[in-house]
Amino acid sequence: MRYELSDYEWTAIKPMLPNKPRGVRRVNDRRVLNGIFWVLRSGTPWRDLPENYGPRTTCYNRFDSFRKAVEWGVQNRLLTSNGPALHSVSVTADGVRLAEGLLR
Repeated sequence: MRYELSDYEWTAIKPMLPNKPRGVRRVNDRRVLNGIFWVLRSGTPWRDLPENYGPRTTCYNRFDSFRKAVEWGVQNRLLTSNGPALHSVSVTADGVRLAEGLLR
């Protein structure tokens, strides 16, 4: 699809996501991230998120959590991870620049 993560991008991002083995099972992270990217790149409101990306409240809440985490310094962790080199990470209410920052 137009705004979905490629396999390469997903491979780079997946190890950076939380791994919560206890409690309620997490919704498919890749599907939720694709939903977040769909909203941010298309410019549509959260209420117009297609159902195939999961519940819009889950996508929005995950986006909000990521945004807050980046504000507290997760950006440094992403930039210094052992995965593919990232030269910029920006997660704000205005947009996301992570996949575009992957160096190939």
